[in-house]
Amino acid sequence: MASAVTTKAPLEKRLSKAKTTLILDHPFVGTIALNMPIVIVTGEMEKLIPTAATDGKQVMFNRNFCDPLTDAQLLFLVAHECMHPMLEHTFRRGTRDHYKFNAAADFVINQLLSDEGIGTFIPGGCLDKKIYEKGGGTSEGIYNILPDMPKAQQLYGVIGGKGGTPYDQILDGGRTAAENGQLAAEWKVTTAQAAQAAKMAGKLSANMERVVGEILQPKVDWRDVLRRFVEKCKNDTRTYARPNRRFLPHGMYTPSVSGEAIGEIAIAIDCSGSIDERQLNEFAAEIRAIKEDSNPLLMHVLYFDSEVCHYDRFERDDDLHIEPHGGGGTAFSPVFRYLDKIDATPVACIFLTDLYCSDFGPPTPYPTLWVSTAADKAPWGEVVMMNKQKK
Repeated sequence: MASAVTTKAPLEKRLSKAKTTLILDHPFVGTIALNMPIVIVTGEMEKLIPTAATDGKQVMFNRNFCDPLTDAQLLFLVAHECMHPMLEHTFRRGTRDHYKFNAAADFVINQLLSDEGIGTFIPGGCLDKKIYEKGGGTSEGIYNILPDMPKAQQLYGVIGGKGGTPYDQILDGGRTAAENGQLAAEWKVTTAQAAQAAKMAGKLSANMERVVGEILQPKVDWRDVLRRFVEKCKNDTRTYARPNRRFLPHGMYTPSVSGEAIGEIAIAIDCSGSIDERQLNEFAAEIRAIKEDSNPLLMHVLYFDSEVCHYDRFERDDDLHIEPHGGGGTAFSPVFRYLDKIDATPVACIFLTDLYCSDFGPPTPYPTLWVSTAADKAPWGEVVMMNKQKK
C-alpha cells in the first residue's frame, strides 16, 4: 500500500487558524491579532516584503517565506507581527537606523513570546537572553548596544550568545507625526481591551500584565518637568547692553526686556557606577538642550560620587562638553560644599542620580531638582523620575 502524502493547507487558512488559536489559547495576543487585517503580498510587493511586515494597521506576509514554516512557527510569526504596533515600534523609531531598530525590537518581542510559550521560535531570528538583559529589555536599550553594520550582515555572534537577524520589517506607513500619534492612541485602547479580555478569561500572565502596565500607565515625562523647572528660573530683566531696537529710530535709548534671562545654574551628575551609560547620555542631551534653549549666564557642571571628581564651567559663548568622571560611592553634600567653595550663586541646582544616598546635606537657599533613576523620595527639593523605557 502506498504511504499517505500529507500537504499543508493554503496559507490563508493556516493564518486564519493561527488567529483562532491565539484567541483560544492566548487571548491577550489573540485580541490584538483580531484588530490586524492580514494581507498576503503578491507581484512586486513580494520583492519589497520578502518575509513579513507591519505598518501598524495591517500585517503582510510573503507566501514563499511562510509556506515552509510549521503551524507552530507560523503562530509565532503572527503573534510577533501583532506585537510591534502594540509596543509602538511602528511609531517611535524616529531617526534611528531602520534595520538596527528592527533587530532591537525583534529581540524584545521574540523574548516575550518565548517566555510566554506562544508558538515556536523561527531559527535565525533575533533571540538572545543575554542581549535582551544587557539592553535592559527595551528596544532603545538593545539598539544602543547593537553594532552598526550593513543590512546584509548578520548579528550572529557579534555580542555573545546567538543573536540573529530580523525576519520582518517595521514600516511607518508614510504617516505624519500627528497621524502616528492618533494611531498610537488607538493602539492603547486596543491594548487595554485585549488585556481586559485576557483577564476575564484568566489567561493574562504576570509578565504580560507588567508589559501592559508599562504601555498604558500614564507617566510624567521627566524632560518636560526639567524644562519647566528651568523655566521657573528665568527672570524678566532689563538691560542697556542690548537697547530696545523698537525705539532707536525715535532717538530713544531704552533698555531691552528679556524673559529668557537665566543666571547661574548648577548641574550635578552622579557618576557612582549605578548610573548606566544610556542614562548619562540622555541627561547629557538634556544639558545641551538647556544650554541651547535657555543659554544660562553660567553653567556649573559637577561630576561626583562620594566627592566632586571633576568640575567644569561654561559661559554663554563656550562650547559644552560632557564627559563623566568618578565611579565610587555616593554623597550629595560635597556638591553643595563645592559650590560654596567656588562662590557659585546658582538660581537652581539639578541632580541626575538614583537617590540611593543618605548624605543630602541641609536644604539649600536655591531650588533643587532631583532627576532620579530609581528611588522616588528625597528629604527636600523636588523629585522627578526618569521614565522607564518602553519595550
